[in-house]
Amino acid sequence: MAGKSPVDRGKQGTKRSVLTDGRGIPLGCVAAPANRHDSPLLRPTLEKLARFGFHLPPKITVHLDAGYDSTKTRDLLEELGCAGEVATQGIPSPIPVGKRWVVERTNSWHNRGFRKLAICTERRTTVINAFIALANSVIVIRRLIREAWLTHRWDARLLRRP
Repeated sequence: MAGKSPVDRGKQGTKRSVLTDGRGIPLGCVAAPANRHDSPLLRPTLEKLARFGFHLPPKITVHLDAGYDSTKTRDLLEELGCAGEVATQGIPSPIPVGKRWVVERTNSWHNRGFRKLAICTERRTTVINAFIALANSVIVIRRLIREAWLTHRWDARLLRRP
């Protein structure tokens, strides 16, 4: 899972394809070696939605960066019934900055808060998935606390936000 050997001069480490909601809460994540293309990770990433056990809205909009710019990706989005906004390579992105920024912020939370994910040379997939699951659970708890702080009041609440 960690990519090529350091002697092969390939990209080392892992890459993560993250599925988030509109507020940046991670819903699913697929890890792969860093020397792979982004397109094959799209189907397993979108299939992470099926584990929630509810029917999806009729039209989901998927915001993708230029790494997913291919006919295969557009065909997959059409097959799954998703509306896709895919940035085209070499052309300024049609995706509003605020839409893609949510996913980039979640990636930043993974890298900043969990150094082991930023420089991950672990070879076993189960260990990497465990690190990602732990990181996702901490991110979700932090987001829930933040949302509760902004929308609810309680007796033991601190005077200032932590």
